[in-house]
Amino acid sequence: MIDYKLISAQLKSLAEDDHNYIPLLSNASALIYDSLPDLNWAGFYLVKNDQLVLGPFQGKVACIHIAKGRGVCGTAWASDETQMIADVHQFPGHIACDSASNSEIVIPIHDKISGDIVGVLDIDSPSLSRFTAADKEGLETFVRTLEDVTEWS
Repeated sequence: MIDYKLISAQLKSLAEDDHNYIPLLSNASALIYDSLPDLNWAGFYLVKNDQLVLGPFQGKVACIHIAKGRGVCGTAWASDETQMIADVHQFPGHIACDSASNSEIVIPIHDKISGDIVGVLDIDSPSLSRFTAADKEGLETFVRTLEDVTEWS
């Protein structure tokens, strides 16, 4: 069982030295990648010029730009809702940055001051149906912690 409370507490601790989003997202992606089994990618896409742009991550090389509403990440951004996809190959418009990815979860991230979406947390697995309701709840808590401790400007 993954201890999402511990992972969120570790993230909060990492933010004590610096609230800037680049070092925090870098450490957050490493924390997730090292803490959750059966992943092949964990990282962030950030909103810039009305598109998602690749941010800090762990894993194989990734797509650099994603349009709003396109793929799982763009859909999470457009709908402002977590997307938990059991089989990405069945998702209309899926963007195959890594053909080894079979399931995915994407969670929107908000600026705590403006409430605007500033990016998404994107996590991929080579296994089908890798992510559970407990993962969704735990990762949404992780993202809320990230929102609370991060300065986006």
